[in-house]
Amino acid sequence: MSVLNEAGLAGPGPGAVSAALSDEEKRRVAFCLTRSLVAEGISYDLIVTLDEVLSYWPVSAPRTRRFDGLLVRVGLPPRPQRLPDVATLSDEDAARFIDRFRRATQILLQVAPYRAETYPTRELSLLVALRDGHAPPGGALPYLRRWALAILAVLDLMGDDE
Repeated sequence: MSVLNEAGLAGPGPGAVSAALSDEEKRRVAFCLTRSLVAEGISYDLIVTLDEVLSYWPVSAPRTRRFDGLLVRVGLPPRPQRLPDVATLSDEDAARFIDRFRRATQILLQVAPYRAETYPTRELSLLVALRDGHAPPGGALPYLRRWALAILAVLDLMGDDE
């Protein structure tokens, strides 16, 4: 109702709206509804969750002496050994991330069509597939990363608020 009040189209009684809207009034309602959906927008919590998922380091591959020896023979230094900076993803964290991404996907499915220049069919269908899918056992991190990148792709298509 607040959208109709903002558009100046609310009738005299609660929930009453004029049945015959002109084209200008319809455009005003559509604009206000779009702004209302955008106001729901993307929370800071989602940005933090995306950052958490994408900042997990994968377990580094074990060093092979054979490959290092080959590098030294060609005059290159051996590969530096990288240790993971972050602990592995727990089941509780994975469930928390999946829940947050499901909620964000629902909001994006409602808001993105109004914010993107063209309808993001491919990106939204990927979000729906990831929302409806399940992470394979032991493969939650790659699954969550794919989902995070799909969310970022939709956010990129939606553009800035300004």
